[in-house]
Amino acid sequence: MAKKIAKTNAARILDKEKVPYEILQYEPGDGLVDGVSVAAKIGYSDKTVHKTLVAVGHSKQHYVFVIPVSEELDLKKAAKAAGEKKIDMVPVKDILALTGYIRGGCSPIGMKKPFPTFISEKARDLEIIIVSAGKIGMQLKLSPEELLKATNGQLADLAVGDE
Repeated sequence: MAKKIAKTNAARILDKEKVPYEILQYEPGDGLVDGVSVAAKIGYSDKTVHKTLVAVGHSKQHYVFVIPVSEELDLKKAAKAAGEKKIDMVPVKDILALTGYIRGGCSPIGMKKPFPTFISEKARDLEIIIVSAGKIGMQLKLSPEELLKATNGQLADLAVGDE
């Protein structure tokens, strides 16, 4: 008999909204929980698997940015997308209190409070996108359109080096 997967807050929200998704699990015990390693473990491209980054603007407003795991957030582009003068990454020690999630298990869905969310415009070209399910060892696979709806997000140019 298959072991029942404990639902995360993000999965419960998708269930409530009747959003189709799939939970993908991987073994985090080897300590390789960076995004590129996770993509390899679950057998998907590092262009499909995305990481969730939390930042704070000059205005003290918090923002969520979702970009491919192999890319780096361009803080200038992020600030422009958010309409801020400047954006800084939230310190790791503040992530749990702010979002309800730990570093490495931060989902763009189901944070303590809804924050303006920006998803890499490259997601437009994907059939599926994979993001954290809110727990290390679990990922959510869904369509980019459904992720945009679930996060009330918008597409933006966010990565370093993209022109």
